[in-house]
Amino acid sequence: MDTSTVGCSAALWRDDGIVSRDGAAMARGQSEALVPMIKGVMSDAQAEFKDLDALAVTIGPGAFTGLRIGLAAARGMALALSVPCLSVTTLEALAYSVDPSIRSGNTILTVLDSKRADIYTQAFGPDLSPLIQASALAMEEIFEFLPEGPVVIAGDVADQVAAELNIGGVKTTLAPGLGIPDAAIVAEIAASRWNPEQELSSPEPLYLRPPDAKIPKDGGRLRA
Repeated sequence: MDTSTVGCSAALWRDDGIVSRDGAAMARGQSEALVPMIKGVMSDAQAEFKDLDALAVTIGPGAFTGLRIGLAAARGMALALSVPCLSVTTLEALAYSVDPSIRSGNTILTVLDSKRADIYTQAFGPDLSPLIQASALAMEEIFEFLPEGPVVIAGDVADQVAAELNIGGVKTTLAPGLGIPDAAIVAEIAASRWNPEQELSSPEPLYLRPPDAKIPKDGGRLRA
């Protein structure tokens, strides 16, 4: 499942592929949409919740509220069903969504809007091996770590980043798609990693910056 950015999606993986999926772009409202969407996906696949072997959820980076919605739902379901819950980052979900024919010979740059001056980003090789860890970077910092050669960009601010990189002489290609994580890709990644013998801890959100809110020096108490 994914509610980490400006979308909401759910998908069910069985054996070697996706058997049911649903999703929609939405800036808000994931808390109301997610559970009915999950139920619809299960019903469409004629599956019961007791049949689930594992869950997977995106952990960020992304929108604070959206991340909490997905994580709360995934943790609650995993606890109720006594199944493990795997975590997938939003940036790797975007990288895996790029078609292999486009990835070949290119650096894959995933970018998400942070709603601030910087950008959530991570670079991957053509084989999807991470070149740097997920980071919140200013545009000029992205130039510093990119290897030489063409770049495929995926994400909701891909066009803005491509325009800046092109000015700097970097050859770019925009990956097709909405530029937001897809639960079907999350399920594919999780299925490739899942080991029934491995004990997994509860997924934690991936935040790349400290919270904007700060505890007042007086602890928030009213002063006379």
